Amino acid sequence: MVRPRRCRRVLSNPNITYFKPRGIPLMELEEVILPVEEYESVRLKDLEGLEQEECAKKMNISQPTFHRLILSARKKIADAIINGKAIKIEGGNYKI
Repeated sequence: MVRPRRCRRVLSNPNITYFKPRGIPLMELEEVILPVEEYESVRLKDLEGLEQEECAKKMNISQPTFHRLILSARKKIADAIINGKAIKIEGGNYKI
């Protein structure tokens, strides 16, 4: 039996939940879904400049789990930027 996934703590819901390349109609774009907890991991690590251990404590998760979250988020963001995809921030397993 799989262990239940713990809710990840986030500061707040994002104010902006959608990004897309300029000049391309939305109908022509592929979307990359970025869950709210991955968004929060990028905010804490890359914007706030915190260490992974501190970020993990703030999100109430282990450091290895935080590491997996940040890697997944960065890969999705890079894919969207390089391949001209839209980024939609939604869903996930989190609590405010």
